[in-house]
Amino acid sequence: MVTRRPAPAAFVCTECGWTTSKWVGRCGECQQWGTVQEQAAKTGILRQMAPLAPGVGRAARPITQITTAETPRRSSGVAEFDRVLGGGIVPGAAILLSGEPGVGKSTLLLEVAAQAARGGRRVLYASAEESQAQVRLRAERTGALHDELYLASETDLATILGHIDEVKPQLVIVDSVQTVASSLSDGAAGQPSQVREVAATLIRIAKERSLPIILVGHVTKDGQVAGPRILEHLVDVVCHFEGDRQTALRFIRALKNRFGPTDEVGCFEMTGDGIAEVPDPSGLFLGQGSTEPGTCVAIAMEGRRALPVEVQALTVDTTAPNPRRVVHGLDSSRVAMVLAILERRAGIPTGKLDVYVSTVGGVRFTEPAADLAIAIAVAGSIKQFSVPRTVAAVGELSLAGEVRAVTQAKQRRSEAARLGYEQVVDERSKTLQAALHDVKARSTARRPENDIPPF
Repeated sequence: MVTRRPAPAAFVCTECGWTTSKWVGRCGECQQWGTVQEQAAKTGILRQMAPLAPGVGRAARPITQITTAETPRRSSGVAEFDRVLGGGIVPGAAILLSGEPGVGKSTLLLEVAAQAARGGRRVLYASAEESQAQVRLRAERTGALHDELYLASETDLATILGHIDEVKPQLVIVDSVQTVASSLSDGAAGQPSQVREVAATLIRIAKERSLPIILVGHVTKDGQVAGPRILEHLVDVVCHFEGDRQTALRFIRALKNRFGPTDEVGCFEMTGDGIAEVPDPSGLFLGQGSTEPGTCVAIAMEGRRALPVEVQALTVDTTAPNPRRVVHGLDSSRVAMVLAILERRAGIPTGKLDVYVSTVGGVRFTEPAADLAIAIAVAGSIKQFSVPRTVAAVGELSLAGEVRAVTQAKQRRSEAARLGYEQVVDERSKTLQAALHDVKARSTARRPENDIPPF
């Protein structure tokens, strides 16, 4: 089979620049032999798109002449949501809220819509997953009814755009972006091409009209936003709503924020009447003040918030060849490492004990700052000494038994002092043995190891 080479765009003489559409041995201008060479074909981009001069207001300027005036914001009416967004909703912002099914995304956004409507703004809530009657029932239960809150149940993008033109809202909520389809793209709703087309169209509307739009996004089994990764690049803010279904506590975190910090965390509580803000969650992760051995309070950082978290440990003698290690709310691998450090560096045997370690309130405390509190709680359970309620512990343990400093240590100590903790055992103790000695010196409830109170 003979294949033909496609005809080149042109042949050019390297000496005089003479061009021809077919190859020749001698230049037709300078009459020299062997100087005619093939020229690469042009892409055609410049022929199809003519350069456009920017307007006066869009001309490029030196970066030193750019003003840094803060972008105006409007409160959503939910203070914890505003905290995560950096102070409020920016006009024209595209916000993506993700979370597992049933965590409360729709309930939260319905509350945001109702509060914005009470603030004098017209809101369009486009529900593509629930009917209008279903959303109305939830709004009645949570007290989110208002005349300025418009509700539409649509799965077609063009119809949603028609609602926007008709209602002329000042805030749009689309629940969810994976269930809306566009006729301009092939495939069913939720396909990557559909999600990309729907999101790009809504974001373009948001930018052209300075209309803030909140999109709800599904997540995969791994907790990542479902659909093409470009969805997270298109929007301005990516928030993740998380929480354990077994507890009422919910957290919202900013994974990306073009208008503010990404280290803020909003705290909510699911109630029978909807979702409630928790502006000061300091007491949610503490016990009832028991002086039983095996408890220690640590100071965790949730975004910029310092929260006291009570770590509890229980140790039981066992004759099994493989003692149990049950961990809840903490990193199991770090707990195993702490147990090894306790036995090797502090001389506290743990190899023949079943060890149960947990946090109070269902909070997850997986940062290295929990190491020292875990060690003190386990040691207190084994040696039967109680940690006073005025003592907290913050520190990371090294394999050598050293207590290392953690991030934002000053803020943790300030929060501990505000909550009434008179002493914070931290890196100033230098070693684990010294930290345990400091805690035992202030211990208020010691018992012999076999002194078990009667029923």
